[in-house]
Amino acid sequence: MTPEQRNSARKHLDDQLAPWAGLNRQRPPKGWIRAIREALGMTTYQLAARLNIKQPSVHSLERSEKQRTISLESLERAAAALNCELVYALVPRKKLKDQVEDRVRDLARQRLVRTRHSMQLENQAVNADNEADHLERLIQEIHRKPGSTLWEDAM
Repeated sequence: MTPEQRNSARKHLDDQLAPWAGLNRQRPPKGWIRAIREALGMTTYQLAARLNIKQPSVHSLERSEKQRTISLESLERAAAALNCELVYALVPRKKLKDQVEDRVRDLARQRLVRTRHSMQLENQAVNADNEADHLERLIQEIHRKPGSTLWEDAM
């Protein structure tokens, strides 16, 4: 994938995920299955019949959701039985574009520090203007790379 294609893909995902950023994504304390079931006035026996499982299995299903051990397949089946749609997404804490820009800038600064250290060892200090120019050149160089090494030593 070319850098332009990556930029386009990031922008598309950022745009697509933007509405999710402001949503309250907090789960109900007892889980979505139980909250929706109770709001509908549906018993565990009735949900079990819709899922074609035994009634005690509904308790297990609700417990596994609450404990975050439920499978996506089970959650999707329960959602369908409750006439709901399971919506699954990874929502970045920051825009993908901003994450990449931050990472590129961090890598460029790390390289600049190594360069500065080497030059100091050789008694070749660099002034602040030259260092800022060098940092911008490093940022552009990292952006131009066809493959991604941005995340090899991440966090």
